[in-house]
Amino acid sequence: MTWPFPALQSRQSARHRGVTRPGGPLAPHPCVRPRPATGRRRSPPARRVRRRPVTVAASHGRLTSVTVTGADGRRLSGKVAADGGKWVSDRKVAPGAAYTVTAGTRTEGGALATTQASFTTAEADRGNKVDWRPGTGATVGVAQPISLVFDHPVGNRAEAEKQLEVTTSDGTEGSWGWIRDWPGRDRVDWRPKSYWKPGTKVTLNAELNGTDSGPDGGWFVRDCTTTFTVGARQVVEVDLDRHRLTLVRDGRTVRSIPVSGGTPGGDKRSWRGTAVLMTKEGTINMNYETVGLGDAYDKMVDHSMRLTWSGMYAHAAPWNARHFGNANRSSGCIGMSDADAAWLHGRVRPGDPFEITGEDTKGVVDPGNGFGAWNVSWTAWRHKSALR
Repeated sequence: MTWPFPALQSRQSARHRGVTRPGGPLAPHPCVRPRPATGRRRSPPARRVRRRPVTVAASHGRLTSVTVTGADGRRLSGKVAADGGKWVSDRKVAPGAAYTVTAGTRTEGGALATTQASFTTAEADRGNKVDWRPGTGATVGVAQPISLVFDHPVGNRAEAEKQLEVTTSDGTEGSWGWIRDWPGRDRVDWRPKSYWKPGTKVTLNAELNGTDSGPDGGWFVRDCTTTFTVGARQVVEVDLDRHRLTLVRDGRTVRSIPVSGGTPGGDKRSWRGTAVLMTKEGTINMNYETVGLGDAYDKMVDHSMRLTWSGMYAHAAPWNARHFGNANRSSGCIGMSDADAAWLHGRVRPGDPFEITGEDTKGVVDPGNGFGAWNVSWTAWRHKSALR
């Protein structure tokens, strides 16, 4: 859609809104034409349209400056072409948003003028919300991925991934990978090639607002950003065969404690592989009927540390004390004494890896069952990117 807006030369810059023409030009002038990606004037909003960057074009003169400002006061960045003929925004406009365009022009004779216009983009018929981790200001463990989970399916994965920018203080190599979250939602994680270097500062800038996630997903209607820092290198080594848990910090053993893992031979076995500490939930109610174990317990459990979405925790399990260090007799979690659980809970942080080994387990933690991306080879993980 092209709307002509005269840029008039006078003692004061002419200011015009919408498509209303002022009464007659005072002098020859360039013609400025904003081309919004999906604008409307008085017509109803379109159901599904392709959104593009904003283009502001001038004829019979040059653009000297252009600003496109949303109702929230934020500006769309962009560049004027070398010949001054047009300006194009760096990103798409958001759905259901009002914008004001202010363009400075210079005629072929050198006269200056300013033109202002406004437009509103069509409302999104459906919005796709995003939840992301970690939160801004967090200090995380060396295995913490950046993780975005979407409310609706993302069909245009490549287009969405192009809007995601990760910057690190030390140039860490990493890649996005698309997976299915344990509850079944689309999700994209960014993990380094190997564990983060302690002290690394990381920023995610996801300029998703105005991007179409696909026919079944709808439009993204907001951006998201987060900045976090990587803490000390802590690895929790869990040997289910030896019934021991060892905390290793910066390559040195801090302490080893006796534990009891999942009962062999059935659905109560533990997972193996690398599980990343998701949250420290403290005292919670554990009802194992919710994960399909009808004959398991329903208890209040202290010092709970979540490792998977499917319900594997490390936690205090004093009722199982006779098996610590001797046998695996839990319902799938890694149990330990109250004192040992309190000690571990006070020292680990979300993002710390639990490297779990053992012969009789359910299998390897899936990438979407918590943060299981470390159980996929680096080559295979890179191929999960939509841009490979």
